[in-house]
Amino acid sequence: MTPTLVRRHRPSSSPAESRARDWAEIQERMLVPLYEAVYERLEVGEGTRLLSLGCGSGLALLMASARGAEVSGVDPDGRRLALARERLLPEGCGAARLGHGAPESLVERGAPAFNLVTAFDPLYCAGGSAHSMAAALARAASCAERGAPVVLAGWGPQERCAASGALRVAARLADPMCAPARWRPSGRDDLENLAREAGLRPDGSGRVACPYGYADMGSAVRGMLSTGAFDAAARATDEEQVTKELVEALHPYLRRDGTVWMPNVFRYLIARA
Repeated sequence: MTPTLVRRHRPSSSPAESRARDWAEIQERMLVPLYEAVYERLEVGEGTRLLSLGCGSGLALLMASARGAEVSGVDPDGRRLALARERLLPEGCGAARLGHGAPESLVERGAPAFNLVTAFDPLYCAGGSAHSMAAALARAASCAERGAPVVLAGWGPQERCAASGALRVAARLADPMCAPARWRPSGRDDLENLAREAGLRPDGSGRVACPYGYADMGSAVRGMLSTGAFDAAARATDEEQVTKELVEALHPYLRRDGTVWMPNVFRYLIARA
């Protein structure tokens, strides 16, 4: 398993680029156990034609490619996508297909349809639009073989996700009128409901431990901010206030050696196109 603790990384030329690189160098690897569990269960390897929605900076695609899969991915964040290209298409070579638009843009005329679609985005129910996600899933499923697995991921039970306290801060600062007690990382049937709205048939699920481990408090703050979950809070207040309250929320998980460790559980759903 890829280590979750990382050392300090080089700064970028702009805050937006820095956030994208923080995601790639600090936060994205926290989901490696989820990627591994799904790929193992679905026997991803040679013959797999994978389409990833929200491929981020490409770590999940890189892992699938290492197993022999043909990989394609789309992401709305152009900076993360640029980092994915650096990983998957060094010096312009390689077979991965990456795009900024709709998944249909990656369909090549005469090429075989995708036989696996993944949406490893646990934060959609912490501030994203489930309706928009369902529409994207439906479009992606239309590019896949009939009956191909479509994998969705989300947070596990709140009591088993230490990061829920930090995300509750994001929700409260973004909407002070919203009672914090009403916020939850993911409802029990959220993934199933999302799949059905996208016209998919649920067909199995699983849970995976994905601890968030950071080398120090600074890395923890940068990693959490890179998820995008705190963007609305920063717009509603200011980044200094968000950082201050985030540090307070993370403090219970600061260990004597200076590292920050938060145990979390994620859930994935396998649906069929």
